[in-house]
Amino acid sequence: MVDTARAQGLRERKPQSAALATQQGNDVLSNGAKDASSKKYRARAVPSSTWWDDKDWAIMAVLTLLGAALRFWQLSNPPEVVFDEVHFGKFAAYYIRREYFFDVHPPLAKMLHALGGWLAGFDGVFEFENIGDKYLKFGVPYVRMRSTSAIIGTLQVPLLYGIMRETGMNAAISAFTTCLLIFDNGHITQYRLILLDAPLTLFMMWSFYAYLRFYKQRYNEFSAGWWTWLLATGAGLALTLACKMVGLFTIVTIGIAVLADLWRLLDVKRGQNMQHFGKHFVARSVGLIVWPACIYLFTFWIHFAILHKSGPGDNFMSPQFQHTLKGNPNLQLSKRVHYYDRVMFKHKGTDAYLHSHAEKYPLKYDDGRISSQGQQVTGYPHNDTNNWFQLIPTKAIPESPANERAVRNGDVVRLLHVNTESYLMSHDVASPLTTTNTEFTTTPANETATYDNTLFEIRISDIAESHKKSLASKADLIHIIHMSLRVSMSTFESTLPEWGYKQQEINGNKNALDVKSMWSVDEITVSPDDPDYEDRVKPNPPREVKSMNFFKKFVELQLQMLHQNNLLTSSHPYATGPINWPFVLSGISFWTDEESKKQIYLTGNLVSWWIGVLSVSIYSGIMVADALARRRGTEPIEQNIRRRMHNTAGFFVMAWFCHYAPFYLMNRQLFIHHYLPAHICSCVVGGMVINFVASETIEGPLSEPGPLLLSSASEPSAPASSSSSAAAVADSEAKALGLYPHGPKSKPEPLTRNQLTLGARLVMFVLLLALIAVFVWISPLTYGTPGMTQEQIRRRKLMPGWTLHFA
Repeated sequence: MVDTARAQGLRERKPQSAALATQQGNDVLSNGAKDASSKKYRARAVPSSTWWDDKDWAIMAVLTLLGAALRFWQLSNPPEVVFDEVHFGKFAAYYIRREYFFDVHPPLAKMLHALGGWLAGFDGVFEFENIGDKYLKFGVPYVRMRSTSAIIGTLQVPLLYGIMRETGMNAAISAFTTCLLIFDNGHITQYRLILLDAPLTLFMMWSFYAYLRFYKQRYNEFSAGWWTWLLATGAGLALTLACKMVGLFTIVTIGIAVLADLWRLLDVKRGQNMQHFGKHFVARSVGLIVWPACIYLFTFWIHFAILHKSGPGDNFMSPQFQHTLKGNPNLQLSKRVHYYDRVMFKHKGTDAYLHSHAEKYPLKYDDGRISSQGQQVTGYPHNDTNNWFQLIPTKAIPESPANERAVRNGDVVRLLHVNTESYLMSHDVASPLTTTNTEFTTTPANETATYDNTLFEIRISDIAESHKKSLASKADLIHIIHMSLRVSMSTFESTLPEWGYKQQEINGNKNALDVKSMWSVDEITVSPDDPDYEDRVKPNPPREVKSMNFFKKFVELQLQMLHQNNLLTSSHPYATGPINWPFVLSGISFWTDEESKKQIYLTGNLVSWWIGVLSVSIYSGIMVADALARRRGTEPIEQNIRRRMHNTAGFFVMAWFCHYAPFYLMNRQLFIHHYLPAHICSCVVGGMVINFVASETIEGPLSEPGPLLLSSASEPSAPASSSSSAAAVADSEAKALGLYPHGPKSKPEPLTRNQLTLGARLVMFVLLLALIAVFVWISPLTYGTPGMTQEQIRRRKLMPGWTLHFA
């Protein structure tokens, strides 16, 4: 560890020009020392020019141009659909055609790609059906569409440089850290295609940058700058979440930091009353909860406003939702259901039809249980004559008027299976697969002893009108509830054994109103005896789309997104577990060309990714060792350096953990590109660890000087007993800021410049050379060109787990 005295000496090295610049901004207290006993120091904010000089702008410009060059290089290659462009390019086409589709991700990133396609002149006809489909054959402006990702990926470069500078790293370390992103093959591959990760990581980085700027305004509470960066943080969080649901990890990261900040403000030693704390709590609630929620909702409002036509996503939504879409077939074909009509019931979750046939349940199941040997009732995925059931009333139905024959919410009915002349029933017998649920079977139509077991209540879900709303086909979702057992007819995707023809089990769910037990009337045959028969068999006249409350649509879509996301559990040849990602043990094949032996293979730059994970480990080890040493009464790290390490590197280690650890809890398909946000966080930690090892200094003061958040002993709200504590906190924080190193009446400390040793610069230079060398070596896998021989491909297989083609 660098000697503390030497570190202090480095902190006192100040170029004369920098000292003069800051002296003009910080040489006097803003209001003077009005009351020396109050310990309430005030200083003017450090001008932004203090931090950003011409050298910074020049470095950032060069890095940005370099990042743009690497992301736009060979953007036209390959002129074919690559990997998940089959999904997100297709979604852009749907947006342009304004046809409703469903996806498990929120809409913002997809809408940005659609906007890029629209600006590029894409007509939405090409549907990105298969990997390898030719763009040029159909005149798709794919280069301009891919430019959306490339531009967004380029914008991350100056943002990362800004994050490093705002945390006090000098220009050299900030540039080195930015290069870890610029030359990373994984990020370049992902940011050159029509994919969602570029917008996601950009808004994540903006959230971190904005929060850093907000936190640095904490001594200027409730000022214009304070509010600006608070709202900017909230906007970043909303936009991150609006790209992908994993944006929740960014929200958790900022949320933990905010809670820690509020805990600090709550400290009685600060001398602030609860009213003052309440203002801070309300302000953060508005800026980081209410404001982001409004932005997030707005993205979905735009999504619904654009996609107003019927499309491939209709069937994922409820009939009520579908009826808001222009051209939806269910809206036009919907009919009111009457008694004695023959209907087919379709399950909402699995699209299986209620079905029965003459075969019986086996007497004895494989687990030794005994069945009723009743007629099988199953869920069948296809339209079939054995799906027809007739609605039989349990009360007298008048011949006229015709609307008195309508089946209404709450009616009790019997369901006659047409082909076998038997009534649907349930009884207190365990179902074949789900022993906690009841068995569904049928009973002969002339059997009277089982009458009560054949009674079912029709419960219409989400009734907008009266409690006696009539049932409509292709429009209403219903629960079919057994009257005596109070179980709801349900099914799921697991299938029966061979004796059940691999059809789905139908059983009685004891949670009668479970959303997984909802059905709809999908087909209807009007009874010839119906008094209104002639009118009901005529085609419906054209109907206007219906309206639906925005919040109902929003909630329904959110629940469906979460449900479908949890179903992504099937295997994939390139899916890998999180333990593999930090070490780049595997990758993903994006595209191959058999003839030219070209391929695109997503994998990270080993130097960049290993520096990241090693730095996280080093920081954790340093903090543990420091904590153990302090328990034994020694202080290996000076207090202010420790605090700064916690506030900078500690924050980004937490961000890395929040964006990485949750994947261990997910039971779904996972890929290495899910690690990209966490990798960026680890790159930041890498720069900070190098800074700690090389100098233990940062460029300070970090925070904008201003009215400190401390109560004076003379203020009525501050308890008299807390005055000395508040003064001590004032002295400590002022010293930590580097504002008043020689006491409260001294002049503010000029800007401290962080100076790296020659050895540190040489180490970074060597690492940078290694980073660039690895980037260049595996760049043919990143850009998909040029084609390579089998031997050349084998030599680029740097890790045994990389499944390269043609090797």
